[in-house]
Amino acid sequence: MKRLRSSAFTLIELLVVISIIGILAALALPAITSALTKGQMTQTLSNMKQLHLATQQMALDATTTGDTNLGWPGDAGSNFTAWATNLMGGNYLTPNDLAKLLSAPGVIVAPPSSVNSAPAKSALVIYQVTENSDGATVFLSTANFTNSASGGTAPAATAKPYGNKGYVVFRKAGDGAILQPRQVGSTYTNIIGQFTNVLSGTPSAQ
Repeated sequence: MKRLRSSAFTLIELLVVISIIGILAALALPAITSALTKGQMTQTLSNMKQLHLATQQMALDATTTGDTNLGWPGDAGSNFTAWATNLMGGNYLTPNDLAKLLSAPGVIVAPPSSVNSAPAKSALVIYQVTENSDGATVFLSTANFTNSASGGTAPAATAKPYGNKGYVVFRKAGDGAILQPRQVGSTYTNIIGQFTNVLSGTPSAQ
């Protein structure tokens, strides 16, 4: 009488299949993580565009009305609180919208209690751009990038919001870019152009 073979997996076969799946997952994880981070940076770039449009509209209103409380960050009080408060008080952005635009992974900004206050922290760094600044002057960057008059330093692995995976910058002229960590120092200056003093420092994260 012919003996029938069981169609069930043996323990060895099951372990081999699990091991193969684990190896494939380990190989795919870096690519998945990289794609996720790139998508998040693209969203941050979009947020910067919205902040640029709102600030540009405020600067145009300052020119037409002569209101010195309005304008680019370096003109409107030269501090983060004044810039953010003017954006909200002038109905360019609501407090909720501003909080969302200043947020990024690892740095969640809570909406301010009123238009007369500004968020206590930000995933972005705002620079003292003025009406007279060249279009190549940096307006915004993610807080994981630190720059100085001679160029920038490579982001630390623990820096919020994107560590050393890259950073995002946006110029007064209205163009932005997602840059690699190696694009710092003179390389950063050559690609992006000029920048002025920082308006808001590196944020605390939550």
